[in-house]
Amino acid sequence: MIGTRGSALALAQTARVQERLGKAGIETTVRLVATAGDTVTGVPLHEIGGQGVFVRALDDAIRRGECDLAVHSMKDIPAQRPEGVVTAAVLQRDSPADFLVTPNKAPRVIGSSSTRRRAQLLRHDPELDVRGIRGNVGTRLKKLAGGSYDAIVLAEAGLERLAIEVEGRRLDPAEFVPATNQGTIAVVSRDDPELAATLAGVLEDPASRRDTVLERAVMEELGGGCFTPIGCWCRDGRLVAEVLSLDGDRWVRREASLSDEAGARAFGRAFRDETAHLVREAYERLRLTDGG
Repeated sequence: MIGTRGSALALAQTARVQERLGKAGIETTVRLVATAGDTVTGVPLHEIGGQGVFVRALDDAIRRGECDLAVHSMKDIPAQRPEGVVTAAVLQRDSPADFLVTPNKAPRVIGSSSTRRRAQLLRHDPELDVRGIRGNVGTRLKKLAGGSYDAIVLAEAGLERLAIEVEGRRLDPAEFVPATNQGTIAVVSRDDPELAATLAGVLEDPASRRDTVLERAVMEELGGGCFTPIGCWCRDGRLVAEVLSLDGDRWVRREASLSDEAGARAFGRAFRDETAHLVREAYERLRLTDGG
C-alpha cells in the first residue's frame, strides 16, 4: 500500500513509483492521506509548521500500519524523522531549478510564498513586488491566469512531471540556488530492512542519493528553518549554498567540493557560524510580523 497526498503532482509522482515497481513485478495500491499542508492553505508554511506539514500525516499512516510506504518530494521531508520510518529510495533527480511562469516580458508582481524565492527575486530586481501565494500547481496557475499576479514561481520538475507547458523561463540554478533536495522524489517506508532493500533495488539512484544527502547534511548543520532564505544545491559533489536577508539586499554564498557526509557537516557548521546574523535577523523579523 502506497500512501500519498491527493494533489495532481503527488499522484503523478506516485504513479511514477507504481510504474517502476510494477515493471519489477511488485503490484501496489494507493491510499490518499490528507496533510496539514493541503488543508490549511491561507497562510505561509512557516506559520503552520514549516517543511514537515506535507509529511507528518503520511509518516503517521506508515507507523500505524495503514501504508507500507509513501512518496514525497524530497525537499518536503524534514530533518527530524520519527522512529519507525526510513528513506528507502531516492529516485534519479529531475530538474532542481525554479521556473518563472509568465506571459510577460517584464513582470512586476510575482507570486511566491517561499522566503528563498522572494529574497532571490528581490536580489535580482529590488523593484519587484513579490506577494504570497499558496495552493497546488493548478490553483496557482489559475490565480496567475486570473490576473492576480504577473508571474509565479514554480519548481520546473513539478511542471515536467505534470506535463504542463507554460510560457516563461527557467531560472538558472547557479544564480537562483534551489531549495535543498528540490527536484527529487523520495520513497519513505516503514523501518523494515527487507522492504527497504526491495524498494532501493528497484528505485534507487546512487548519484542522486549522494548529492541530496550532502545537501541535507549541510542544511541540518546550518539550521534556520523555513523562515530563512536558504539555497543549497549539489551536483556531482560540487555544492553551492547561500543564505540571504529577507529582502535580498545581503547574502553570503560559499561553494565546496564534497566527497562525504562528514565533510558536508563540517562545511555546514562553518557556514552556520558565518551566517548566524542573517538567520537570527530573519527569525526575529518574521516573529514580529506574525505577532509572536
